[in-house]
Amino acid sequence: MKVAALVSGGVDSSVSLHLLKEAGHDITAFYLKVWLEDELEYLGQCPWEEDLEFVNQVCDSLDIPVRVIPVQQDYRDRVIRYAIGEVEQGRTPNPDILCNSRIKFGCFYDRMDSEYPGEFDKVATGHYANVREVDSGFQLMTAPDPIKDQTYFLSHLNQEQLSRAMFPIGSFRKEKVRELAARFDLVNQDRRDSQGLCFLGKISFRDFIKHHLGERPGAIVELESGERLGEHRGMWFHTIGQRQGLGLSGGPWYVVRKDVEQNIVYVSRNYFSEDKRRDSFEVGQLHWIAGRPPEDITARNGDSPRPLWVKLRHGEAYYSCTLSPGENSGDASDVRLNVKIDGRDQGIAAGQFAVFYAPPADAEAIDANRLIDGAVCLGCGVIY
Repeated sequence: MKVAALVSGGVDSSVSLHLLKEAGHDITAFYLKVWLEDELEYLGQCPWEEDLEFVNQVCDSLDIPVRVIPVQQDYRDRVIRYAIGEVEQGRTPNPDILCNSRIKFGCFYDRMDSEYPGEFDKVATGHYANVREVDSGFQLMTAPDPIKDQTYFLSHLNQEQLSRAMFPIGSFRKEKVRELAARFDLVNQDRRDSQGLCFLGKISFRDFIKHHLGERPGAIVELESGERLGEHRGMWFHTIGQRQGLGLSGGPWYVVRKDVEQNIVYVSRNYFSEDKRRDSFEVGQLHWIAGRPPEDITARNGDSPRPLWVKLRHGEAYYSCTLSPGENSGDASDVRLNVKIDGRDQGIAAGQFAVFYAPPADAEAIDANRLIDGAVCLGCGVIY
């Protein structure tokens, strides 16, 4: 099989290359250059040259050709504008979800189809996830490592994108991938996993936001009393549930609300009190991987809704949840759903993605809030 393998210079994509080579596939490696070096170079060290050096060394050892694909403009148009717009409106975006659907499995697919038509059968990446083909199409399945599982970030893929995707390390836990890296004697076997957003490299998201939006000082106000406690440098530097970087004494203080129009950040010391349940929210802009909503996900005619799982951020924590029809937004294309979770989450913020899962058929109960292997990722919605 002819495979286009997306590589980053990290351990995961490098081990994926070795596994593909061992399986006898005809491989071409592609490095997507997303670093916005022209406008962000002054903020920190550019990482892409080091990444590409590792890519070349690994591919040279395997006799795999490497092609570099610049996608900076695509990233600006398809991801950066979204992220900046959301932050400016006081919401909490997740650019990495759209990076996958719009860049790695989006514009890269477009480039392949236009520049290498019919040349590749599949696109392989180093994601911790699995694909299963069933009668109704393709399903995105969770990996056995609940911490590294990356289906949250892949939840915006569609059927066409998923049908061409391969995840060679999807059946492994991270420690096994590290063992394989040592067995393959990879030059980057001890390289640390990358942190943060893929296009930022070693600079902070705060610096990135400051570069685009600057500072806009405003009041920090106690929610309960209305007392002004201090001043923030920009509402967009703070998100719901945050307690760091407020510069207030007498805490701990938590961000509980933001008033975009008045440029006010509201804080409270009673964030975890019983009257603040934070166990329900509304989602819209729904995206279902199957191309249609799953059956029986909301209650009908008095029946109980189908029990699902939901994740509000990447990581092993998730909740059991039920869905019910939400308020009519007035837009027939934007169906809303109410989500009721079986716990309390102190970080529910507008703009976040909520990602839904169908438990495996043999799953009896939630296992200590760890998403287990074999759950089906159904899709996602944006929290309002």
